[in-house]
Amino acid sequence: MGCLPENNFSRQQWLVIVTFIVVNFCNAMCVSMQAPFYPHEAEKKGCVPSEYGLVFGIFELTVFLVSPIIGANLNRLGMKTTLNVGIATVGVTSILFGLLDRINDGKVFLGLSFALRIIEACGNSGFLTGSFSMIAKEFPDKVATMFAVLETFFGIGMIVGPTVGGALYELGGFTLPFVTLGSVLVCAAIFTSLVLPNAPPAIEDSTNKPSIAQALKVPSIVLASYSVSCAAASLGFLQATLEPHLREFELSPLLIGCLFVISGACYGVSAPIWGIFCDRKPPKIASFVGALFIGGGFVFMGPLPFIPIKKSIPLIVGALLLHGIGLGAQVVSGFADAHRQAIAAGLPDNVDTYGLISGLWTSVFALGAFIGPTVAGILFDAIHFPLATLFVIIAEALVIVFITIFVAVDMLRARSARNQAIASTSADEETSTLLDQDGESGYGSVNDTAQQRRERMRSRNTRTRKYSEVLSTSMAGSVARSVSMAYPQFMMPGVANSYSCSPNPCDSHPSVS
Repeated sequence: MGCLPENNFSRQQWLVIVTFIVVNFCNAMCVSMQAPFYPHEAEKKGCVPSEYGLVFGIFELTVFLVSPIIGANLNRLGMKTTLNVGIATVGVTSILFGLLDRINDGKVFLGLSFALRIIEACGNSGFLTGSFSMIAKEFPDKVATMFAVLETFFGIGMIVGPTVGGALYELGGFTLPFVTLGSVLVCAAIFTSLVLPNAPPAIEDSTNKPSIAQALKVPSIVLASYSVSCAAASLGFLQATLEPHLREFELSPLLIGCLFVISGACYGVSAPIWGIFCDRKPPKIASFVGALFIGGGFVFMGPLPFIPIKKSIPLIVGALLLHGIGLGAQVVSGFADAHRQAIAAGLPDNVDTYGLISGLWTSVFALGAFIGPTVAGILFDAIHFPLATLFVIIAEALVIVFITIFVAVDMLRARSARNQAIASTSADEETSTLLDQDGESGYGSVNDTAQQRRERMRSRNTRTRKYSEVLSTSMAGSVARSVSMAYPQFMMPGVANSYSCSPNPCDSHPSVS
């Protein structure tokens, strides 16, 4: 909280911040708390790992599918309504999930677990999409910073959730953790419905409503989405394979749990810093650094077989530190960059776009979180952890390559635009100089006719005529003065001065120009 410029926030904004921090923390705990004990309960019902493992995977897959739909229709559903219903849905399904231990049939237990987990994922999608959109609306100049603050407390909740869930399970069995945290979220839904500001009804313009297809036509948004998905995949990769990778060290479950916390803790600490950075600097810089850190961390986490370094706990700890910092950079910068590029690409700066980008971010993160552990399990069985890390390393290397290409193309475009501007400026200056010369010679006034301008051009082409021939026309003295000023280089100084300073014509004939 110390990283926020509190003196710039109104009372309503502070209320939004505190409310979302508490609710994000509780929501993350509720979503993650069953990891330590649900597999044990499922096995008691006769389920096998390949069956109950999908209960965890289906959550992320549902979020991936549902979030873009919610985001695209957020204006119609209502921002506040969407997040309140989402919170309440997660709370109610959590309470119902806690009653599943009363079912003895393994297939029924598994089927209801799938159903409740899918509904919970829909609620979670609605809450995340609505909350991120409200943050973009309430803090338009600090989107990345505020998003990072929410992600920090969501990450802390994901870390604390399994610990609290395990403690409550030890205290009161399978039902207690679900009922306790589910009730907290139901109360939170009631609280947010009372304290969060009501968004003014927006006029829905179907002709100007942004769509996922429009957003994905913007290359920078596609790149930001890919970067976020890679970061989520790296996290899922570790969740599925880090524990087997550490078995040869014969660590206690507590120490293994502490190693899992390292990456999450670094993510939680670094995310607000990256948020402030992305509000002040181009987010692609943070994405580049994040990909470099995550890729580098996985190089040494194995380590790769061709690197002459022996596998050790300190080396793995250092790699997890790099991963946590890089994860914060990529996740925060991905949202900030997608939001910024959507507005720059011409999408309307309103709730429709906020919801669209929030839904897209939630969706691609869930996709990565689903792909990561799925691919990691297959690769771990086939080629073991050190070589399996190439999946993440190659994915992050592509992020670095794509960002480099984007930056190079932008620099070339900027240079081309600058050269065109310089050329245009030079042409304008040359034109202005010619006009100024015409203005100084008394010609080129707005009263000149086309015939007069043609006559002047003809006279300039016949400047070899004698000056006496020019004076042979019975022109007024004031015109003679103009002629003497226009062509001083073609006359003797004495003659020019005699006409320009003749007192009688100057005094008796007013200028006609």
